[in-house]
Amino acid sequence: MATDSKVMVDITRLSKTYTPNINALVDISLQVEQGEMVFLTGMSGAGKTTLLRLICGIEHPSKGFVEVDGNDLSKISRSRLQSLRRHIGVAYQNFKLLPDRTVAQNIAISMEVAYRSRMFIRKQTKDLLAQLNLEDKYNIKTCKLSRGEQQRVAIARAVANKPDLILADEPTGNLDAETTSLVMDLFHRCNLEGTTLLIATHDKSIYEQPDSKVVRLGGGQILEDGHDYDDAPATMDHGAADREES
Repeated sequence: MATDSKVMVDITRLSKTYTPNINALVDISLQVEQGEMVFLTGMSGAGKTTLLRLICGIEHPSKGFVEVDGNDLSKISRSRLQSLRRHIGVAYQNFKLLPDRTVAQNIAISMEVAYRSRMFIRKQTKDLLAQLNLEDKYNIKTCKLSRGEQQRVAIARAVANKPDLILADEPTGNLDAETTSLVMDLFHRCNLEGTTLLIATHDKSIYEQPDSKVVRLGGGQILEDGHDYDDAPATMDHGAADREES
């Protein structure tokens, strides 16, 4: 958890509407403090993926504001946004790996754009693959991996550069219980080092802990923001259930 009151992500009255009139997010406000690990939950179409895409600047809000580490994403320059993104690790639900590159090359990308040394990149890549039980895949092209292996490579790439903020979209969706545990151990280690994490997930096993902070979305709105996830309403239908990937 955060050791001070610095806000890493500050969302104010945020809405996102897609053509013709699809409300993916509706007037939501949320603060995530530096060093927190926050789980975004809710049914498919609740708005989780859209929210992550807005936080990392891939999409722009229809209304409202998103600030990341004190930067208003609607006002900063393109070059400043690119610089900010070097401090954000994203594990996409569809992985976004380069299929003709090796596992090591895919993981190295996030470190190369931050001008890390070759020695750092090599050591960090090997350490991450060991933590995720992928040591023997170092020189294998990602197109030859299973989906579960590809997912772990995407996660390794997201955390490799030791970012200030990690956004993970269904990071355990293709994993068994044992491998899920490896991934969550890695996320917890990052969190202990001060990294802020937002994890969108359907997997109750990774957030049903007494100290977990859970934000539950439904129909593009926040149904619950806090720790008591057992008492949240089951659904809130605003007609957005099938409008996004997750």
